[in-house]
Amino acid sequence: MSPGRLVTVGVVVLLVLGAIGGVSGCTPDQAVATQPQDGPARSTATPPAVARPRPTLPALVPGGPTVKAKVVRVVDGDTIVVDIKGKQYHLRYIGMDTPESVKPGTPVERMARESSAANEALVGGRTVLLEKDVSETDRFGRLLRNVWVEHDGRLVLVGLELVRSGYADVTTFPPDVKYVDQLLAALDEARGAGVGLWAPSD
Repeated sequence: MSPGRLVTVGVVVLLVLGAIGGVSGCTPDQAVATQPQDGPARSTATPPAVARPRPTLPALVPGGPTVKAKVVRVVDGDTIVVDIKGKQYHLRYIGMDTPESVKPGTPVERMARESSAANEALVGGRTVLLEKDVSETDRFGRLLRNVWVEHDGRLVLVGLELVRSGYADVTTFPPDVKYVDQLLAALDEARGAGVGLWAPSD
């Protein structure tokens, strides 16, 4: 090939390369460097903080034999009347105590009505399971029992739930102390949350 023809071919090649660079707006090396990487783009924003739920007590089940009963009436926050095989009994929950609302000669105490209403909401008209601890009755002749009721497909220890929700305090009388550790944990939870009896007074 003659020198003149070589010059012409070189010029054409340079023109073609210049045209390619002009269309892409960058050199071939730059085009490769600016291509997106494989995979989805990653955000550099800080993820939002996830709120931590308030701790709750682990689920319990009865630790001994139970007897079915029908709740006939809710007396107050810690006492009910039950029907067992056609006979009615006053029953006192074990391990807890609620403000007085019906005690003769005693004024209605703070949170007493709320405690009674909470008890009614849990067991009113329901079939419950009664679990004996050690004692049969208290000094007033009322049955002493741990009372369980089914809610949302699981059994709930009624006294424990009332303590956890702030409607009752823990009061234990040995030897009936089967669930005292769970009751005290529920009391700590209610106090920590400042609910019910432990809410700030107006």
